[in-house]
Amino acid sequence: AMPRRYSDYPDTFLAWNIISSIGSLISIMSLVFLMFIIWEALASKRKIINMFFLSSSLEWQNNYPPLNHSYNEIPSI
Repeated sequence: AMPRRYSDYPDTFLAWNIISSIGSLISIMSLVFLMFIIWEALASKRKIINMFFLSSSLEWQNNYPPLNHSYNEIPSI
């Protein structure tokens, strides 16, 4: 393992330092790309093309929260 609290590591750890640096750059670029995707989605205000689920089941047909005295009897499926 790499020793802690050193400002300069021995040359034997150069490869691990480069791998760690590349990993951190990939993480930062991914975060910037995610922030761009979220910003673009909010700024474009496009309509949704595809719904990932169909609201055809029984629980999606009711209001939320349900009104008082909505269920006098249990619905049959």
